[in-house]
Amino acid sequence: MRRTRKAVRSEKKRSWKRLILIILVILLAAAAFGAFQIEQKRTITDDGSPAMKTASVVHVMILGVDKRDGDAGRSDTMMVVTLNPEAKKAELLSVPRDTRVEIRGHGYEKINHAYAYGGHTLSEKTVENLLGVPIDYYMVIDIHAFERIIDAIGGIDIDVEKRMHYEDPWDDDGGLVIDLYPGMQHMDGKKAVQYVRYRDGEGDIGRIGRQQKFMQAVLDKVVSPSILPRIPDIVKEVRDAIETDMPLSDMLMYAAMADKFRTNGIDSSMVPGKPVFIKDVSYWIPDIMALRQAIADGMGIKLEGDLLSDAKNDASEYEKSLPKGVNMLDETQRSTKKVEKKTASGPAGVTVLIINDSGIDGAGARTAEILKKKGFRISGVETGRTNEREKTIIVTSKDNTSIFYGMPFKCTIMDGGERNQAVVHIGRDFKR
Repeated sequence: MRRTRKAVRSEKKRSWKRLILIILVILLAAAAFGAFQIEQKRTITDDGSPAMKTASVVHVMILGVDKRDGDAGRSDTMMVVTLNPEAKKAELLSVPRDTRVEIRGHGYEKINHAYAYGGHTLSEKTVENLLGVPIDYYMVIDIHAFERIIDAIGGIDIDVEKRMHYEDPWDDDGGLVIDLYPGMQHMDGKKAVQYVRYRDGEGDIGRIGRQQKFMQAVLDKVVSPSILPRIPDIVKEVRDAIETDMPLSDMLMYAAMADKFRTNGIDSSMVPGKPVFIKDVSYWIPDIMALRQAIADGMGIKLEGDLLSDAKNDASEYEKSLPKGVNMLDETQRSTKKVEKKTASGPAGVTVLIINDSGIDGAGARTAEILKKKGFRISGVETGRTNEREKTIIVTSKDNTSIFYGMPFKCTIMDGGERNQAVVHIGRDFKR
């Protein structure tokens, strides 16, 4: 008997429904199996020690990477966001890029080197071993993606805390220019990059403060009435600008919770520790026990039993790894709490960050020693992004000019920052 067209269409419709149902069942089974595999894999840290883990809490590692042609780049910004969907709470932990950690296969180095050595995979393992928690997802954002994201949400409003002026023909592709004035202002992607990248005498501590302030401004914009209804479309628009293993469905789910996270308040902190100076380089030395306790408190679990024993062992091993000749940097930065700023009164009132852009070994350490003898406070000594800077420059307020007169090395003083801060970029004109 010949079937009617209506009967054929009806049978095809039922066939498609059955096919879709079968596909959904397969996908759900695969997702469940994948989730089970991840849960099993991430119950211990990479070195085999117990990890703090709860069913509802998710940890997301965010890396801000400065990529260049022929260079994988380093993670200039490293944050771990802890999301608790059940409690509708979120926490933001900043990891100073100078944090001294053990990187598998490379010994003890600054944590931002992990990305250059092994990309997000090695960074993830290194962070897991430092924090004692599994990282569930990662996100890598470079400068261009960063600008695109900010522009996609229509820019952000930030109250710039001080004059930020800096020009450097040796930094970036064709030079870096930062030119911001104090006060509340609307920023597009390019302006926001300037704010986040600005360096001052506070070193990593000041930069982290701006990064956290920036993240709060982004959240304020995302949950605004004009943006909140557009979140799904925005997430889909910028997702290809972010390297991540977080499924789109999860991104949409957490984005939908942004308003609740903000209402309940987002706690921002940084890895507790102290700044030290080892040979030609400054490091942030983490307080392992304080860090593990803070993470446990944030997750609502007790640091006891195997977790406590593991934390004590890690702290002990870390202490043993510290080489001889470790010196404290600026005494005012012994704690991670914000230090009250005072008006500069001679070298003792100026905090200096030293960046070695010369490629000359030991130039940073020698400069730090010179400035310390003159009474300046040293916040850090870093290796710059280039080793081809020609001239040594000191970026500081014009009010500090006389304080830097008489340096025993060639230098040009440039206006920028506050009276109590300065950044020294060492060039190849520095005497060996």
